[in-house]
Amino acid sequence: MENYVVEMLNIRKEFPGIVANDNITLQVKQGEIHALLGENGAGKSTLMNVLFGLYQPENGEIKVKGEKVNITDPNIANRLGIGMVHQHFMLVDTFTVTQNIILGSEPKKGGTIDIKTAEKEVAALSDRYGLKVDPSAKIQDISVGMQQRVEILKTLYRGADVLILDEPTAVLTPQEIKELIDIMNSLIKEGKSIILITHKLKEIMEVCDRCTVVRKGQGIGTVTVKDSSPDELASLMVGREISFKTEKTAANPKESILSIKGLRAKDSRKVEMVKGLDLEVRAGEIVGLAGVDGNGQSELIEAITGLRKTEAGTITLNGKDITNLPPRKVTESGVAHIPQDRHKFGLVLDFPVGENMVLQTYHKAPFAKKSMLSYKNIYEHAKRLIKEYDVRTPSAFTKARALSGGNQQKAIIGREVDRSPDLLIAAQPTRGLDVGAIEFIHKKLIEERDKGRAVLLLSFELDEVLNVSDRIAVMFDGKIVANVTPEETNEQELGLLMAGSKLEKEGGR
Repeated sequence: MENYVVEMLNIRKEFPGIVANDNITLQVKQGEIHALLGENGAGKSTLMNVLFGLYQPENGEIKVKGEKVNITDPNIANRLGIGMVHQHFMLVDTFTVTQNIILGSEPKKGGTIDIKTAEKEVAALSDRYGLKVDPSAKIQDISVGMQQRVEILKTLYRGADVLILDEPTAVLTPQEIKELIDIMNSLIKEGKSIILITHKLKEIMEVCDRCTVVRKGQGIGTVTVKDSSPDELASLMVGREISFKTEKTAANPKESILSIKGLRAKDSRKVEMVKGLDLEVRAGEIVGLAGVDGNGQSELIEAITGLRKTEAGTITLNGKDITNLPPRKVTESGVAHIPQDRHKFGLVLDFPVGENMVLQTYHKAPFAKKSMLSYKNIYEHAKRLIKEYDVRTPSAFTKARALSGGNQQKAIIGREVDRSPDLLIAAQPTRGLDVGAIEFIHKKLIEERDKGRAVLLLSFELDEVLNVSDRIAVMFDGKIVANVTPEETNEQELGLLMAGSKLEKEGGR
């Protein structure tokens, strides 16, 4: 008999018009990191939400340590030692780390919350697992990577032995990913078990013991990772061969589309993040923006798109000054924007998918006639994009909130690319996407380049920057410190440049 800490046997979960989990079986051993791999919308998060008690299955059974259980809500899951860190964090921004961790399980002293004792417990847990979290810091003041550690601490504080991590590296920098892997390994040494939902094959190969693959709601099988390969996992996931190298011809850059001179911009704390930056993107090229998160990339993108006021410098598009124009004016000048944060800047989550597809153009013909919206035209347009970009949704009338993160992303990309902009800004365009979708998006970016568009790609995935870009602009401390081509550099050299090192081969670049 195998020593399974969790067994999900023949789980079936249905929603109106869709079978999300079609008799899937998942068996997790004590003390292993078990990957759950599948395309966007394959049913991975749904299956884990069943295990965590957020959904109730139509069929199947769950066993914890060999005993059949009925998990009807997350409190029962917590009592059984199951904790979940969701893809989109569930933290109160204005609360401290400690207040978030103890929420719902507050220690009391004399009828009031004993925050001092709680802070000591949180600090002890943080030290024990090497999480290095400040118990008194406010959530709004800490990095995304640190917020994720708070979510992990929340589960440990409640005594979790099985941790479900849903796309944990989707929003992390390379350094934070390395630190998270160290944390996962230390948790396993403590006797915990981890279920890791991810699209990133490299991470599966690095940290996971076994991998269960799901495709279109069905279990395809479980493999031992050390006996497998990225190619095998990718083909199991999507049902076909996947190319990891983006095929493209050499770029043929023409006239300047975007020209930035001496740009300065501050963040929301009034700290200068963009410090006299110069950048040019020409028609027919993809410029990759490489840098460690927090070096001014987000502020630069927000300044170009009109979401942030600049302090000095100029931004010109096709020779026209667009500095500090409102976002709609920037959009109408010929700029499309795939934002880093799809929930905050990309979608209205409680609008249907169809209406999200026209957020930039709803006020124009054929979607509006004499100030009245033409829903017929809006939804015909949406259905075409849903099909073209393979957005997995029950219908165009489904709320955007109900889609998986990857399908939300594909809806945004379809909307922005379809407008045929002069400048396409793609910020983290493949965050949270599976390898099949990544391959598709990379092809779309190259197609736009080949149509003569200018593409500015911001990505924290160095292999993506190297694979897709024609030229790489390295950003450090608010400035472009180097311009290199993928052919003349590598991940190690880029990493040094991103850390502010000057390379001898750089010459006077």
